[in-house]
Formats: sequence, C-alpha cells, structure tokens
Amino acid sequence: MSATVSFQVPTPHGPKDVTVCYARVGRGEPLVLLHGIGHHRQAWDPVVDILATERDVIAVDLPGFGASPGLPGGLDYDLPTTNAVLGALFETLELDRPHVAGNSLGGLLALELGREKLVRSVTALSPAGFWTEAERRYAFAVLLTMRGIAQRLPLPLVERLSHTAAGRTALTSTIYGRPARRSPEAVVAETLALVGATGFDATLRAGSTVRFTDDLPGVPVTVAWGTRDRILVRRQGVRAKTIIPRARLVRLPGCGHCPMNDDPALVARVILDGSR
Repeated sequence: MSATVSFQVPTPHGPKDVTVCYARVGRGEPLVLLHGIGHHRQAWDPVVDILATERDVIAVDLPGFGASPGLPGGLDYDLPTTNAVLGALFETLELDRPHVAGNSLGGLLALELGREKLVRSVTALSPAGFWTEAERRYAFAVLLTMRGIAQRLPLPLVERLSHTAAGRTALTSTIYGRPARRSPEAVVAETLALVGATGFDATLRAGSTVRFTDDLPGVPVTVAWGTRDRILVRRQGVRAKTIIPRARLVRLPGCGHCPMNDDPALVARVILDGSR
C-alpha cells in the first residue's frame, strides 16, 4: 500500500521537514528497498510479491525521485544527508535496524547504512562506489545521456515505442539485460520518472568524489552483479569483495544493471538468503 510520511532531519541551520513516499506490503522481518538514481520504487515491483511472502517489505522513493519531493533548502544530496534522512525514516516507521537491499545508488546507500550499523543486513545489487575514476566518468556519461534522451522524447513516442519489444529494447537496454520483458506501462512510467527526477543532477554531483572503501564487520553483506551490466562493469564486484572480504559475491547470469526485472526469482532468492 502506498503512503507518504513527513519527519524532521537535523541540519546545521536547524531541523528541516522531509517527505518520503513509500509502499509497504507483506509480513515478517522488515526489509527496505532502495532504487538507483533516476529510478523509482516501482523498479522493485517484479520481486516485491515474492519478497512479501517472507518479509515486511518497504519500497522507498528516495527524496527527489519518484513521488518523493526534493530535499528542502539547506540539505545536500550527499551520503551523510541521505544516511540521516533514511535513519529518520526508519525511526518514524518504527523500523529497528531493518534489512536493506539496494540497486546502484541504492546499493551504495545500503552499504553506507550498514557501515553506520543502522541495518541488520545489506544486499547490494550492482552498487555504486567501487569504480575507478575512468569507470565512474563512463557511468556518469551514460546516465546523463540516458536522461538527456528521455527529456527530449515526446511522451506519445515513448508510449508508442513501449508497445513493441524492439521499442522497449531501444528505451531500456542500457539498464536491463532482457529489456523486452519489461511491461509497456513500466517502461513509460520509469521514463517519466527519469525525466522528473528533481534530485538527479545534485545526486550525480555529490557522487563525483564517492568511493566505498570500508569493510563492514558484524553486518552480513551480499553483493550481486549482473553479467550484462552496461553501466557499472562487473569487475567492480570483485573489487567490492576485496574491500568487504566476508561479503557473499553472487553472479546474476544474463542480468543487466537493474536485475530485478531480468530474473525476479533469482534476485528475490538472493535478497531473501542475504536477509536471514
């Protein structure tokens, strides 16, 4: 069920009100799902029903993405701020150290929450932050190109393209290994989400100096990477395993950068196994 919640986040200029939209379904231990830059919580729709059979699933629209409004003035889209926002969200929803799974930017945020001991387990699908400088520049260039194209495409053309497998491939093959599997409605919705992401540019700027370099002792970590990831190349998963030696590194055959739609059963199993 979709809902909206508002809460205060401390800043150097005093408390600021932040509003976050989320959907919650299922029963069991709480599991928070965090999407990537320019995406929205519906990116998780292919796996939510599977996860909800064993978890209390909370899929979040990050501030400035999806249906969540942008951050108020005085708050940056950097990792410390997002950590504070998500920590305050957990407190407001009475989530005591939930499990968390994230994709891309969401995977990096999940790892940051693990580093701060705010969660009981982390599953990171193609997480950002394990790149070399050249790999980061390449990824950012791809993301900016994707957004630029989405902003220039008239909505009627997006809708027309979404109704053919070739059109869905043209629109989404950068993020999906099996783009024809995505539904027409989902392709249109996520194209609009990319266009309307008010937090996109500020988040990208904040990420230009980010590297994840810390181990997470005491927190179970799973890192999973699609073999057909065209944005964050899969050798970054090996790098993540070097930095977090006790992490479970999982290969997702045939999956792209956003693997949830490419192989929902496999991705759901990886998340459930990682959140025990």
